[in-house]
Amino acid sequence: MAGKVYFRPAGFVDAPFGLDGKVARLAGGLLWFSQVEAIAGGTGATDLVGVADIDRFIAALGADQQSAAAAAWANITAPRPPLKLGDRMVRLDQPQIVGIVNVTPDSFSDGGRYGDAAAAGNAGFAMAAAGAALVEIGGESTRPGAQPVWEEDEKARVLPVLVQLLGSGTAVSLDTRKAAVMEAALAIGPLMINDVSALTFDPRAAGVIARSACPVVLMHHQGPPETMQEAPRYARPVLLEVYDWLEQRIEAAVAAGIERSRIIVDPGIGFGKTVQHNLQLLNGLALFHGLGCPVMLGASRKRMIGALAGEAPADQRLAGSIALALKGADQGVQLLRVHDVVETVQAIRVWRGLRDAALTPL
Repeated sequence: MAGKVYFRPAGFVDAPFGLDGKVARLAGGLLWFSQVEAIAGGTGATDLVGVADIDRFIAALGADQQSAAAAAWANITAPRPPLKLGDRMVRLDQPQIVGIVNVTPDSFSDGGRYGDAAAAGNAGFAMAAAGAALVEIGGESTRPGAQPVWEEDEKARVLPVLVQLLGSGTAVSLDTRKAAVMEAALAIGPLMINDVSALTFDPRAAGVIARSACPVVLMHHQGPPETMQEAPRYARPVLLEVYDWLEQRIEAAVAAGIERSRIIVDPGIGFGKTVQHNLQLLNGLALFHGLGCPVMLGASRKRMIGALAGEAPADQRLAGSIALALKGADQGVQLLRVHDVVETVQAIRVWRGLRDAALTPL
């Protein structure tokens, strides 16, 4: 195989019983797989390799390919440690729900719905009570065409909500690109930062994260929200290009002093992608486990659902959102970022029931 070799887990099985040496556990979670799709970055050629043969396959690669391939394989099978937010722990050996509360007038799905801190706080409490492991607060829309928000306005929107949620012990994520907003929020209490720019928007952001010891989500994007959907294009297969970009951002974060164990990656559905790009990423999600970080999927109510379902508006995309959440769960995604918490929690509990039954010896 020419060039860098990528591994995408495939050949998933219901249970590992009686298959010793023939299957591997995906990222310490609830899924086992029997094969990997090996993809040659130089030519795009693919091959299916059985788990039992993976060591021989890696040993047969060129000397310049072996170390990266061996690292990717080790990453795919290594358990993901829980997220630590102060005294709170979020386990990543199963899919977890992250509920979205946008304190904005212009977000694509729920803009204006939570116009004040009390309404946003109550929505967050309800999501946590319904089973969301984290509640994510955002004060700046990053929908296609959205304009940046002044950091003081963003702080005025999100900080009162964070005071309520963190004061109650709720596990919280903050969706922001700005170091000043991160600093003000982290002064209130421990939380996760979800930066849709992957720490590229604000040159101070990486330092803030490094000093805080908080978890951080690095999301792939192509261009700023104002222009990202004008003409998205990729020189190579989008799955491999996004993988390499995220790998570079992980390396930059680690170089800035952020522990790798605190980094989560997100392929950025809808951020500089066509519908076809999004579908390719969703079909190939399992590839991203090779980065060795937990994976977040944010596909809830996205435009692609409308494009595939008769132009359904954002508030009528529940079924499509659940379908994509289950697609993520079936590929080992650890964090599912959703608007419809009650319905998605129910879907994942049923999914979990099926997995538990499969993993219970007769």
